[in-house]
Amino acid sequence: MIGDLYESSLAGTGAAEIEHADGRRTPLRVEEWMGARPGDDGLLDRCSGPTLDIGSGPGRLTTALGERGIPSLGIDITPYAVALTQAAGGLALCRSIFDRVPGTGRWQTLLLADGNIGIDGDPAALLRRSAELLRRGGLLLVEVEPPGVPSRAEWVRLRTPARTGDWFRWAHLSIDDTGPLAAACGLALADEWTEAGRWFAALTKRTNAVRTGAVRPSDRGGPEPL
Repeated sequence: MIGDLYESSLAGTGAAEIEHADGRRTPLRVEEWMGARPGDDGLLDRCSGPTLDIGSGPGRLTTALGERGIPSLGIDITPYAVALTQAAGGLALCRSIFDRVPGTGRWQTLLLADGNIGIDGDPAALLRRSAELLRRGGLLLVEVEPPGVPSRAEWVRLRTPARTGDWFRWAHLSIDDTGPLAAACGLALADEWTEAGRWFAALTKRTNAVRTGAVRPSDRGGPEPL
């Protein structure tokens, strides 16, 4: 999906931009994911017990949790990102959240930071899958868009001056819509906070959550609307 243009950006050998379907271009800010970001502490402070970092990238949160003594696992679909996490001393697997994940139903905390609620362009599918992975009473910590920013799904691709990647689907979820969407996916909004210009929500697994099966959005004929 993201591919080698993302890997080149992580390696510092080729800075990529995000091209949106409407022609806009925005930076791919990989430098923000390589080390601690303002706002990370509030996120990490809310983690307890075995923690799964979904879309862990180069692993700054996975490794930071390990340094705090919290058992953690990062999963990412990009092999180079997984290798960076492992080189930094974190535990990580090259795995999609929609594939088989160790510890299903036993994770105490899940992380969806840095906009990873947008994975596959379908936040509803991602929240339902997260509910399956959590243990009863577990917590899903999600970074979302600020109030007033519309929730939306869009087509994007990565590009450099020399190369262009394939289009893929990505989504953006507003804090305004997080509670209702969570409720429809077997989760409940427990808390929301803002730090360093970033917005976050804490979702808990409802005891009557229904198991839906780990189905990719593409297997159902495309993303559901937000």
